[in-house]
Amino acid sequence: MTPAAPGAARRSLLLVDDDVLTLGMLNRVLTLGGYEVRVATSGAMALELLANGALTPDLALLDVSMPGMSGLELAQRLQADSAIAVMFLSAEDDQATVRAAIDGGAVGYLVKPIDITRIVPSVQAGLARADELRLLRGSESRLTQALGQGREVGMAVGILMERNKTDRETAFRVLREHARSHQRKLGDVAVEILQATETLNLIGGRERK
Repeated sequence: MTPAAPGAARRSLLLVDDDVLTLGMLNRVLTLGGYEVRVATSGAMALELLANGALTPDLALLDVSMPGMSGLELAQRLQADSAIAVMFLSAEDDQATVRAAIDGGAVGYLVKPIDITRIVPSVQAGLARADELRLLRGSESRLTQALGQGREVGMAVGILMERNKTDRETAFRVLREHARSHQRKLGDVAVEILQATETLNLIGGRERK
């Protein structure tokens, strides 16, 4: 069996499958591979484990076809509520099923009957892909925030240009020096200027009515 990657003992997995034999086999292999493993025999049981705070898995391995809530439906719930990465298990490897798994955000796909020698390497690859996606989402979030602040700063500079009848460079310098002198973030000061201007516009609009 391929050993888990260094530090894998700190990674937690959630296994969800109504087939107790498959569930038991996966549990044994992945526990021996150094992972912290929790199991559930249904989507409802998996959601209950999460709701109770019993675990916050780094990766969930979900059987596609389960009575009640399917693995695809469970994946949607997991990713909407907690952005947990998922791999799918299925006896089907037809194009439609694989496409549904990909559309469901899968970072991996294991076909039943599962080759025991492929379980740990597949989980390692799935975790690596999940980590990459988390970093990407974090970078996108920071970029979005930066772009938002950039727009706010630009609008605040425009307001200062109009109020002080000055050029853009001078207005930006005034804004930056004000932020520095008060030990404030440039974006926060810009937001305050926009909010104050909006308030003044509202008051002025009421007076003209």
